[in-house]
Amino acid sequence: MQKLGKREEQIMQVIWQLQNAFVKDIIEELPEPKPHYNTIATMVKILTDKGFLRAEKIGNTYRYAPLIALADYRKQDVAGIKQKYFGNSLSNMITHFAKEENLSNEELDELIRIINSQKTD
Repeated sequence: MQKLGKREEQIMQVIWQLQNAFVKDIIEELPEPKPHYNTIATMVKILTDKGFLRAEKIGNTYRYAPLIALADYRKQDVAGIKQKYFGNSLSNMITHFAKEENLSNEELDELIRIINSQKTD
């Protein structure tokens, strides 16, 4: 699976949220300043060509839907970050975030609970 660029990911976030969207729907959900219609139409076409979106012709326009689930993309993206920045070590990655994010006691307790629930006897 390919990595999304910043604008591509922004568009995919909207489509993952809406599940089905026309270009005008995507533009409505993007922050100000709103991009031009043709810019988003071009980006959506690229995402379709890359295999991230399915296009369904309705009248003289297209409705787009995700072909790749957010959870699947997230899993691949996190795996890439783990490999690129943390030597493919999950413990290094978790340690980094635990230190850098100034987790509350409740968040730390939740992490410990999750880790303990994964242990097998």
